Amino acid sequence: RTLNERLGAQVWLKAEGFQRGGAFKFRGAYNAISRLPEEALRTGVAAFSSGNHAQAVAISARLMGTTAVIVMPEDTPAAKLDATAGYDAEIVTYDRYSGDREAIARKLAAERGAELVPSYDHADIIAGQGTVGLELMRQCAEQGHTPDQVLIPCGGGGLSAGSAVAIRDISPATTVHPVEPEGFDDTRRSLAAGERLSNDASARSICDALQAGTPGAMTFPINRRLLGEGLVVSDEEVREAMRFAFRHLKLVIEPGGAVALAAVLAKKVPTRDKVTVVVLSGGNVDPEMFAAIQGA
Repeated sequence: RTLNERLGAQVWLKAEGFQRGGAFKFRGAYNAISRLPEEALRTGVAAFSSGNHAQAVAISARLMGTTAVIVMPEDTPAAKLDATAGYDAEIVTYDRYSGDREAIARKLAAERGAELVPSYDHADIIAGQGTVGLELMRQCAEQGHTPDQVLIPCGGGGLSAGSAVAIRDISPATTVHPVEPEGFDDTRRSLAAGERLSNDASARSICDALQAGTPGAMTFPINRRLLGEGLVVSDEEVREAMRFAFRHLKLVIEPGGAVALAAVLAKKVPTRDKVTVVVLSGGNVDPEMFAAIQGA
């Protein structure tokens, strides 16, 4: 009610913090790992992630009776490191600003004969993440609504690509907006330019989950065909969205998971007289960071 009254609109929230692992990533990771042949499961899986995909791969590997090694940034929030380790994964850390996580993961996978499970550039991952879009459209239909627009947090583009496939198939008139943090708006700029562009290496953001360097080679063609205009929010707008979610919605959302809510609260896109769906993509945030943001 508070959100609707503030915006003069009808807004629905797809809260993926209630998913296994605390984020949407489990959908894609389990879809990919559960489809691996027996011989691949015997030698384990490898992945590279800032945290949410890491947890998803670790959970999925354990469910499928195999092992996982995950390459994670040294500055990954402790909550994500601890959770990943808690699911029995082996963690290898690197410096996100000077190291190449994909190269490290590929080397580990080759040495161990493990199957590499990318965080977004993989057909099974994209399809799994797309169940977010499929579900939210079905859930809206149950309430007698068709969304005019859906706002989705965007890093490498797997969630937006998979979800847009489902959303636009069901309702071609629905606009799907990717939302990114300032400095990491490679998808927005790439959509405008018609080609994949990279972020400046000096960019920094509290949205650790949305710091892909460039749109995915597989995800971008899908997103270029199906997405509407990209939206960008500042770190302060993200903090305000996290405060709003906790105080008014009683939801804990991590910075990267809050960008789409930040976009509607900051009125980055018209919402009046529209049905808008906002995807809250995850809730894995360090308690110390969360407390500091709430206390501001």
